[in-house]
Amino acid sequence: MALKILISSRSFGKIDSGALDILRRSGLEPVLDQLGRTPTEDEIIELLNDDFVGIIAGTEKITKKIIENAKSLRVISRYGIGLDNIDLKAAKEQRILVCNTPDAPTQAVAELTLILILNLLRKLCEMDREIKSNVWKPRMGTLLEGKNIGIIGLGRIGRRLVELTEPFGVDILAYETKPNNEFIKRHDIKLVTLEELMSESNIISLHVPLTDETRNIIGKKELSTMKKDVLIINTARGGLIDEKALINALDGKAIGGVAIDAFEVEPYKGRLSEFDNVILTPHIGSYTTETRIKMEIETVENMINALKEVNII
Repeated sequence: MALKILISSRSFGKIDSGALDILRRSGLEPVLDQLGRTPTEDEIIELLNDDFVGIIAGTEKITKKIIENAKSLRVISRYGIGLDNIDLKAAKEQRILVCNTPDAPTQAVAELTLILILNLLRKLCEMDREIKSNVWKPRMGTLLEGKNIGIIGLGRIGRRLVELTEPFGVDILAYETKPNNEFIKRHDIKLVTLEELMSESNIISLHVPLTDETRNIIGKKELSTMKKDVLIINTARGGLIDEKALINALDGKAIGGVAIDAFEVEPYKGRLSEFDNVILTPHIGSYTTETRIKMEIETVENMINALKEVNII
């Protein structure tokens, strides 16, 4: 009987079967999500019988309860970058290897970030909605050229955003606890404190993981120090921005606009959808055909290599 891999990510294998074929050629049997939605904790536990040695997980939570009930589980291969949805402590205690795909989504997320910045600057979504409601009202926008872009986190995506925005003639401010000094020097980036970034930036873009240190990294205090026309972009993780404080700032017209692709609770249902100067997207940072195929292959290769490491295959 083939060893089974549970694929709890609902989008996995929908575009291309290449990654699934790689699993099968390695003697593994992929079991795809049949729910058409994110499975619950109990549903994942029910699926994981003794034949399952691995999980390919999307953004669904892989909790301590799931990990402790999965007696044969040896590897969790994350189909994406963030690991905050996986109980890493419980996985370590059960000697389960955890891996992710940090490289594949870089270009797609950086491109989406740039798209959202330009969209907010030129108010495209607002005018699109108005024309579709039979309102012809040209709105004055602003240029990206000459703006201070504050990037919180100069990892792969943050660095790629620097490269994409450089031709626009912008000044880059960055907050990074482990800076790549060669990259910073080469791109003439001004490394600043978080407080300086918040107060000096025209555009603030988040590119850090969700940890105890970064949760609500933008809250009431930070919002109060920002420029009145600041634009905030979050294509990283939900929970980095205090949503209640953000809504209060929008109510008070204390900031210029917001674009959010990742939410603390998804699907998102909340008051942010009420504001014309807010763009919301359903966690699509890596959602391009090319990126997804690349991520899927990287995910299964991580799974196979990890299973080899623990002598399962």
